[in-house]
Amino acid sequence: MIGRARRAGGERGAAAPFALVLVLSVLAPGPLAAQGTRPDQAILLQKQRLERNPYDAASYHRLGDAYIRKARETGEMSYLDLAERALKRSMEIAPGNAGAVRHLAFVHSSRHDFEQAIAQAARALELDPTDGDAHGVLGDALLELGKYEEAEAAYARMTQARRDLASYSRRSALQNLRGDTDGAMADLRRAIDAGLADGQPSESIAWAQWQLGAEHFAVGDLTAAEARYLEALTTYPGYYRAVAGLAQLRAAQRRHPEAIELYRRALGAIPLPEHAAALGDLYTKLGRAAEARQQYELVEYIGRLSALNRVLYNRELVYFYADHGIKPAEALELARREAEVRKDIYAHDALAWALYANGRMADALGPMMEALRLGTRDAKLFFHAGMIFHRLGDTGNAARYLERALATNPHFHVLHADVARATLRELRSSDPRADRRNGEDG
Repeated sequence: MIGRARRAGGERGAAAPFALVLVLSVLAPGPLAAQGTRPDQAILLQKQRLERNPYDAASYHRLGDAYIRKARETGEMSYLDLAERALKRSMEIAPGNAGAVRHLAFVHSSRHDFEQAIAQAARALELDPTDGDAHGVLGDALLELGKYEEAEAAYARMTQARRDLASYSRRSALQNLRGDTDGAMADLRRAIDAGLADGQPSESIAWAQWQLGAEHFAVGDLTAAEARYLEALTTYPGYYRAVAGLAQLRAAQRRHPEAIELYRRALGAIPLPEHAAALGDLYTKLGRAAEARQQYELVEYIGRLSALNRVLYNRELVYFYADHGIKPAEALELARREAEVRKDIYAHDALAWALYANGRMADALGPMMEALRLGTRDAKLFFHAGMIFHRLGDTGNAARYLERALATNPHFHVLHADVARATLRELRSSDPRADRRNGEDG
């Protein structure tokens, strides 16, 4: 259930920017990090220590950290409940433990309780103003709320304190949102190198390798994306993010049986709604309607499985409903609920796309322009803008944005890339003046 931000399974914007906080280690190297042990081993070790001394605040802190890492690796959110209990017990015993407070902020952010995450991160910084990781967690929550300048300031303070996998990855996320793809990739390479040099957990390094692969895929570089996904699977065998990324890449290469098997493997590891939707879309493309329907039903089941899922996956359900022309009124209600809390560009995009699904093009244009305001190079955003302009009858802008989508990544979506090409053909046949700068077959 846990994903970074800008995309999931390699597709930009599917959950974006979403849960960056959950894929990065929030601890500096040191005795509390227990970096050399797997989470299960760390959990067992700290429990044994607490049996001997039930008032050991540091062991409760370490136990909370181990549960967070277990949640990140497995996607099982119940480990975050266990982490919260351990961290609160550590804080009861040692109220001045800034690290435990910072970890609690991390837990709140992972549940999308961003305001509480900000409050706890600020408290951690009051206790220890030099804690670079607390600046990072603060920046994560601000980023999720669309407070980009404040997030940038928090990340800058983190980078001043330490240059490592976590700080470089966070800076990469902000660069990506601002359209600096080259800068984002460069920082992810720095993150990987720093992670290897510092002996960071293999899952954290694999995450950065997967994210770099997703960056390459997002700009249509399938060769580089494949290399990075395979590196991530070497670093952390079976890593579900890299498996799903490779599935999307195989679909783009028209190696459909392999793509199906890879999506199934990813879903078998952690059932994420975006992966079920992607597999359903692939089945749809192949004309396998019954199998597609099963995956689409799974998307809704996952998204509504629990109260927490309904918070975490609101945005995924908005996109799913709007993409497939089902439950448009519910999609709009969910999108408005998201936009009330989160003002990031993808909240605006989700609202625009839900309004599009409800036939409200004039209303959709404003939030769509808000979604594009940072200059993010995202084919999905460009596709949405192009389709909205198309329905508004603005041929020039429709063609321009659809061309930008295909020029950015001709494989951006297994179904929507074909829709973009077909719509461009329609525009050009009806209006010879439509921009022909980019070929349809890109």
